[in-house]
Amino acid sequence: MNDRKAILVIGAGDATGGAVARRFAREGYVACVTRRSVDKLQPLVEQIRAEGGEAHAFGSDARKEDEMVALVAGIERDIAPIEVAVFNIGANVRFGITETTARVYFKVWEMACFGGFLMGREVAKAMLPRGRGTIIFTGATASLRGRDGYAAFAGAKHALRALAQSMARELWPKGIHVAHPVIDGAIDTEFIRSNFPQRYALKDQQGILNPDSIAEAYWNIHQQPRDAWTHETELRPWMESW
Repeated sequence: MNDRKAILVIGAGDATGGAVARRFAREGYVACVTRRSVDKLQPLVEQIRAEGGEAHAFGSDARKEDEMVALVAGIERDIAPIEVAVFNIGANVRFGITETTARVYFKVWEMACFGGFLMGREVAKAMLPRGRGTIIFTGATASLRGRDGYAAFAGAKHALRALAQSMARELWPKGIHVAHPVIDGAIDTEFIRSNFPQRYALKDQQGILNPDSIAEAYWNIHQQPRDAWTHETELRPWMESW
């Protein structure tokens, strides 16, 4: 029982989050995956189990403090110590500034930043007594710069980046690796396939990000020795303009 260890993925969708959960499950980690609708996680859980891994699905809202507290405590108590935690909620929306309502702005901040704070705080509480662990916050192009129509999203992602930096400076000396990989480019998802067919057509040229490649990068971050930790790294296709 003592050698069991879990990965918690907040926002385990059909692309990056799911790929990360599968990658760590192949290494023997118990995959604890969450999204607001637990039913949507069943295909992922079944896939992990079919590949010989262990997975548990949770329906939870990362914006709700009581739910995040209970989620982390329950996993630690009933399943396994959380060795790795990944915050992977997107919340990417586009509105012109005069069309951005207070509700939209606040909701995007709650989803893309506040939820990250709640997850980070709770898993840090669990990891600190053990003196080890990895916390990864998925960043985006909007983490580095704002652009036309993305005031809400860029504001939230900038804030998440600042959270990750602050946590890294506080927790690295205590043995907890906090990282913020920036995903700069389109990812192979149904959303891109349906809404940006010209971009999706670049898949055969490796012109969009493969979720499995992102997952491999996350695994490598977790495996880094303490004398050469990465905090921020950028992942983009070779043909992305930057």
